[in-house]
Amino acid sequence: MSAKLLYSLARPALFSFDAEEAHHLTLSGMKRAHSLGLTNIFCKPKADPRQVMGLNFANPVGLAAGLDKDGTYIDALAALGFGFIEIGTVTPRAQPGNPKPRMFRLPQAQAIINRMGFNNGGVDAFVANVQASKFYQNKEGIIGLNIGKNADTPIERAVDDYLLCLDKVYPYASYVTVNISSPNTKNLRQLQGASELDALLSQLKEAQSRLADTHKRYVPIALKIAPDIDGEQIKEIAGALLRHKIDGVIATNTTITRDAVKDMQHGEEAGGLSGAPVFELSNAVVRGLKAELGNALPIIGVGGILSGADAQAKIDAGAALVQLYSGLIYRGPALVSECTVALHK
Repeated sequence: MSAKLLYSLARPALFSFDAEEAHHLTLSGMKRAHSLGLTNIFCKPKADPRQVMGLNFANPVGLAAGLDKDGTYIDALAALGFGFIEIGTVTPRAQPGNPKPRMFRLPQAQAIINRMGFNNGGVDAFVANVQASKFYQNKEGIIGLNIGKNADTPIERAVDDYLLCLDKVYPYASYVTVNISSPNTKNLRQLQGASELDALLSQLKEAQSRLADTHKRYVPIALKIAPDIDGEQIKEIAGALLRHKIDGVIATNTTITRDAVKDMQHGEEAGGLSGAPVFELSNAVVRGLKAELGNALPIIGVGGILSGADAQAKIDAGAALVQLYSGLIYRGPALVSECTVALHK
């Protein structure tokens, strides 16, 4: 039985559960299946190597952060055929996140609203999970580790959280993503402002240089930004990325806009909206960044990819790589293969 058919049969049952509960059921089931060798049914894409940020990616289709916040399911997710996987967002200390319910499906729009709030077990447990994975131990591919700040850390002290996490994850990461764009941690997006961003990036770059000397290995840093920015903000962010010699940018996170879903059930829930409604918003940011950055640093495009054609549109907009998340909820694991085929050089 193909992965596509299997998921089409399973999806109605999964969608009958609360969205967050279904999320955990699916990942737990995948982990169990992987331990029994059953993930071999997933079609492994042909090799399609890309060199980005000085790293060799097996193919240009990755898993976006958020699906596996604690690194509990790394090996099972890697079996789906991704060219790279990104896990997190992790914070220095464990935190429960926002009250439940905090994740909602909007099937009419092929969308999800979440206000998870960086729920995770803390950076020490996160690192232990990475180290325990066969994917890490056997150096099977590229793994991005996504870092954030604790909810109760004042925004003026946010840099301390990022620096602590960078120190902890650096030895185990292929690259590190700095998440300053989740709408679900109070005031976090303030860090995208010009002066705040300059201060954050300068300290991260200094720490990166020190850590590269200590570990005798340079680990690239990428910045993850929001789709809810205008042309002037794109210019400011691009300028900061260039000034501080940041290695990459991930565009984009979820949106706080609701125009596409305002009349739908759950359409007014607080949180970040992902899936099809963020597709064009994300593409516009990718295009804007590409116009400002040229080939100076790569863009990883994420947001609303639900087909191979969507993945190609992200590349056409200026992305070097793409990432999937919400599309996997609606299309299942066959989407990975579809996107790798569409982007195959």
